[in-house]
Amino acid sequence: MASHVNPTVRRRRLGQELRRLRELKGMTAEEVAERLLVSQSKISRLENGRRSISQRDVRDLCGVYEVDDHRIVESLMQMAKDSRQQGWWHSFGDIPYSVYIGLETDAASLRVYDPQVVPGLLQTRCYADALIRGALPETPPADIDKRVQVRMRRQDRILSSENPLRLWTVMDEAALRRVVGDRGLMRDQLEHLVEQSRLPHVTVQVIPFDMGAHPGLNGQYAILEFPDASDSSVVYIEGVTSDLYLEKSGDVQKYSVMYEHLRAQALNVEQSREFISKIAKDYAH
Repeated sequence: MASHVNPTVRRRRLGQELRRLRELKGMTAEEVAERLLVSQSKISRLENGRRSISQRDVRDLCGVYEVDDHRIVESLMQMAKDSRQQGWWHSFGDIPYSVYIGLETDAASLRVYDPQVVPGLLQTRCYADALIRGALPETPPADIDKRVQVRMRRQDRILSSENPLRLWTVMDEAALRRVVGDRGLMRDQLEHLVEQSRLPHVTVQVIPFDMGAHPGLNGQYAILEFPDASDSSVVYIEGVTSDLYLEKSGDVQKYSVMYEHLRAQALNVEQSREFISKIAKDYAH
């Protein structure tokens, strides 16, 4: 993980502070939007950190909230300036899930449930390439290559750093049985999965088909937690045209409880390794 605070997290912290100032003033986002002659959606995007914040935005909002302490205003404006810096992923151009990458880069732990495919941080290059080509058939080859490169870079920076992210993943048996590419590719992928699961900061569990119905049938999601207590946890749900980020404590709690049920119903770590290895041998035959 990066040692400095990346721009995505800076925007998030700044947005949280601006929301706090608005609530202290007793104003709604709609009232603020009317005062500044902007849309309510802009105020919401500024507060949730999904949109870059200019120093002018901060100055105008502090004016509306009647912030008299110039030190607070200057501090917030500096945060706005810092938040406009670019993260490592910007060198690859426009990445659809750049907000998520920014959060993942600064997270201390990540809990992932995936019912269909091997999670991105544990994919081999060949698996990632075949998966993206199959999932996005109309995407130009250059864009597919860029996505694969970003995925590999994420793995290097997040799982192989001196202070790696704590990854816990639970996946459905379907993710192991779905042949992405060909059987040889799947064998290599599952052997890689077993190897990665032996890292001290990586835990892999599998829910077999015979477990029946379980709380993960609604689909994939991830829970990110951060080292700074002021940064609230985030539930990330990937979409086709847009992604969903849940930050309300009640939402995060529901998904966290659901994840605990998934972990409890899944095979334990050693059983999961044996299960994955058996399927890998099946592919070899």
